[in-house]
Amino acid sequence: MDILETHIVPAISENIRLQEYAHLVFKSLPTRTAVKKAIKREEILIDNKIAATGDWIKEGQTIFLLKQRTAFKKSFELKLEVIFEDEFMAVINKPAGIPTSGNYFRTVENALPINLSPSSQIDTLPRPMPVHRLDNPTSGMLIVAKTRGAHTNLSKDLELRKIKKTYLALVEGHFSGTAVYTNLLDEKPAETLVELLEHFEKSGKDFSLVQAYPATGRTHQIRRHLSMNGFPIVGDGDYGNPQANPALKGMYLAATGLRFEHPVMGEPVSLCLDRPLKFRKL
Repeated sequence: MDILETHIVPAISENIRLQEYAHLVFKSLPTRTAVKKAIKREEILIDNKIAATGDWIKEGQTIFLLKQRTAFKKSFELKLEVIFEDEFMAVINKPAGIPTSGNYFRTVENALPINLSPSSQIDTLPRPMPVHRLDNPTSGMLIVAKTRGAHTNLSKDLELRKIKKTYLALVEGHFSGTAVYTNLLDEKPAETLVELLEHFEKSGKDFSLVQAYPATGRTHQIRRHLSMNGFPIVGDGDYGNPQANPALKGMYLAATGLRFEHPVMGEPVSLCLDRPLKFRKL
């Protein structure tokens, strides 16, 4: 057995099931959700037997938390810009045109092992794991977890909207000032703040460079909100008209800013990227 943590149950005053107990005693499983996933992966043993969610905890039992297992995967040879890295997490600059993860070989996830240093923490993951996704044609900052605890805490902060993201977009049309778009997406509330950076004209057409701040995390939220309100992102093949500007290749959307609380140290982290090369060239 490759054991990550061990716990011997002391005298307890009330009946409690494993699902409610394990997150209280294992540093690497800080939430009930993390416990449920570990049980499903058969990574928790009680007295050397595979545990079940409904198992009752009894005094004197020895509970083992095993290291997470993973099938061997070949790494994808892709050089990534590492913006931030420590023992627990990293932030990398995802290139446009490469999927974050999925059932493909050419993914950012498969390139992480050759770009990031291994963690020496007790709850290190078998491979670094993206905490969220960026659309295939979108470039920019992607958060990666290197330990189980960091992944759990970052995922929770994403769900609670504690991680603040900033996007840079080039849109068609003459956008003015600021706007807050609240169009429902998939019949769910969504909110995006958009503010103008600058106007310019190319080939007799008006364009606007804007920053977008999503307050919610719906699928393709920024792309859909801008398109629904008359300002499609240049090069967006799903919600815009790429053929309208044939000289401008690819989609002009990039994740350029992040503000969050470090998932282990608790200190504030603020990161920003320069404008991507294709924005600067334009």
